[in-house]
Amino acid sequence: MRSSTPGNAAENVSVTSQVRSWLARYGLVLALLSIGVILSVAKPQFLTVGNLVNVVRQISINGILAVGVTYVLLTGGVDLSLGSLVALTGVVAACFAHPGEYPVAVPVLMGVLAGMVCGAANGVVITRGRVAPFIVTLGMMTVARGLALVISGGKPVSNLSKEFTRIGSSDLLGVPVPILILAAVALVSWLFLQNIRLGRYLYAVGGNEQAARASGLSVDAVKTFAYTVCGALAGLAGVVLASRITTGQPNAGIAYELDAIAAVVIGGTSLSGGVGGVGGTILGALLMGVINNGLDLLNVSSYYQQIVKGLIIVGAVWLDRRAAK
Repeated sequence: MRSSTPGNAAENVSVTSQVRSWLARYGLVLALLSIGVILSVAKPQFLTVGNLVNVVRQISINGILAVGVTYVLLTGGVDLSLGSLVALTGVVAACFAHPGEYPVAVPVLMGVLAGMVCGAANGVVITRGRVAPFIVTLGMMTVARGLALVISGGKPVSNLSKEFTRIGSSDLLGVPVPILILAAVALVSWLFLQNIRLGRYLYAVGGNEQAARASGLSVDAVKTFAYTVCGALAGLAGVVLASRITTGQPNAGIAYELDAIAAVVIGGTSLSGGVGGVGGTILGALLMGVINNGLDLLNVSSYYQQIVKGLIIVGAVWLDRRAAK
């Protein structure tokens, strides 16, 4: 029997590394297409234009949150306060969105500003107080939810202007406005992370914080910036949600942070920081949206959908840990 030579072994290793590289680059697209084909065979209505637009509309809020938390995960941090910030900023925006009181730009800006302030507070406490991001954002999750209940009096803030509610329900040239907002957020973030120096600093801090600090980067400022952007985009997501459901709900956004983080990790951004990007994040959000839509079309109970979602989150983290070794 013929024994393998060192040359053959090296060739096998090369082929294996090429296959792994190809899967790392295109595996998510392949998975998305495969699931799409399976669902289109099982349920032909999946491929209708109306359903596909509905899928993207449904992921718009999670996509905006996921893009925001991508900034944080790239620095090696985490933000568990996203869902509560969605509730708080939605309530704040709704308080300024009553008919005849303010132009529609005011509630939008107030919602985004509220999220930005909370995000900046997270960043300052994490960097200046040297407290773990998990603890700080867990605390903010509780504080923001409490503030939403206090501001709203524990009741939905209703009677919103038509101009405000059009943000979440109207179309522009046949495309739902929430989809356009997500596309704008994703494009600007992609350009920022790829072409702007501060965007590259996020990768440097997440890749090797000590080396970044030694090279003269203000690591604390970069991290604070990441949490501030994350909070601002959570505020934007809260505004879109409040507009879509036509009320500021203090109990909205429960567990939204898990969906957002799962989308980012599925999209290839490492929990250890320094690796990933917005393109993968959007694909991850789309994959989760397609799976949720497919389970709905197949009439799978919402109880089982929660199980599937939990398994996806654990699987994504497990794959990320394996890739980091």
